[in-house]
Amino acid sequence: MLDIKYIRENKESVKQNCENRNIKCDADRLLMLDENRREAMQKVEELNAEKNKINDQIQKATSEERKGLIEQGKEIKEKLEKSEPELKKINEEYKSLLLRIPNMTHPDSPLGKSDEENKEVERYGEPAKLDFDPKGHEELMLDLDMIDFERAAKVSGSKFYYLKNAGALLEMALINFAFNKLIQRGFVPFITPDLAKDKILEGIGFNPRGEETQVYSVENNDLSLVGTAEITMGGYHMDEIIKEENLPLKYVAMSHCFRTEAGAYGRHSSGLYRVHQFSKIEMFAYSLPEDSEKIHAELKNIEVEIFKDLGVPFRVVDICTGDLGGPAYRKYDLEAWMTSRDGWGEVTSTSDTTDYQARRLNIKAERKDGKKEFLHMLNGTAIAVSRALIAIVENYQQADGSVVVPEVLRQYMPNNLEVIKKK
Repeated sequence: MLDIKYIRENKESVKQNCENRNIKCDADRLLMLDENRREAMQKVEELNAEKNKINDQIQKATSEERKGLIEQGKEIKEKLEKSEPELKKINEEYKSLLLRIPNMTHPDSPLGKSDEENKEVERYGEPAKLDFDPKGHEELMLDLDMIDFERAAKVSGSKFYYLKNAGALLEMALINFAFNKLIQRGFVPFITPDLAKDKILEGIGFNPRGEETQVYSVENNDLSLVGTAEITMGGYHMDEIIKEENLPLKYVAMSHCFRTEAGAYGRHSSGLYRVHQFSKIEMFAYSLPEDSEKIHAELKNIEVEIFKDLGVPFRVVDICTGDLGGPAYRKYDLEAWMTSRDGWGEVTSTSDTTDYQARRLNIKAERKDGKKEFLHMLNGTAIAVSRALIAIVENYQQADGSVVVPEVLRQYMPNNLEVIKKK
């Protein structure tokens, strides 16, 4: 979240930023509540101080003096019984409005209302000119016995799937490929829990409950299934202070990801593109404020390197203001060419959230002079397996329906498998 002091001092900039990002938030109401809250807090503090003073006086008073002091104490108690619920009510609305205010936006982020106004900044490779009619990944993988949607629907419901045979082996190959690359770059490997407390989701910027949530919640519990390891790695250092000399911290984490994908069904959402569960390798970094922009570029460049190594055509887009999530200060997506979409489809993203998440989760850096400040947090997808499989299968398909295994993955396949063919 933004610092309330910053919002007080930059109200018009904050309001304009909300408008640019297509986010409805009432900064005027928030600031009115902020003033009311401070007044109510002062009143409650004064009443508590007066109550404590009277309690001390009662201990030293004569029996006659005690009667009058007890009466004063009752009056103060009655005032607190009225003032404390009022403060609680103000605090609840204040917190709700404050959490809706998005992060500020990098000045170079494109101004726009939807993903159609995202700006292409890099492109690597071009879609192959095939001399046969290409198939989509769904048909290819079914023909090659790599996936089973039908039985998954019977067991778990629609938008779930079984990976099998070469499909399962490709997932493990992608995970090992990404882990090896990032470990060599100094990232610490993790496998994270698939559940997190609601307060962690809220701290990262996800809404774990309510009609608009994309999160699966556990009934009668404060736990939810995570949609990304960004949640579990972001909560890893909650309420901690990290010394300057230990920063940056760079982690690579594998988790299963669960998303309701409510309202996401459509022509371009078939097969593996939008599913309720998938595996993902996530990069996460904790950084000093002055280093976060440099680290953001590093995460983006690692994603570029991964997909160049995989050998699929892709581009990098700078996400426009209207398509940014609330926590992101700046965000890049990688979009690979997909024959099933006859166009580009998102395969990874990386965001610099500055101190927005750290402020919510109370994670600070301690400078060498002892000064403490909120650090910056960044995240980036190394491999979202379901989307990576689409890009590989569709771009490496052959006229006979077989699929060539990208060279960088063959060392992780049994017998260095080069081509997936029908049995």
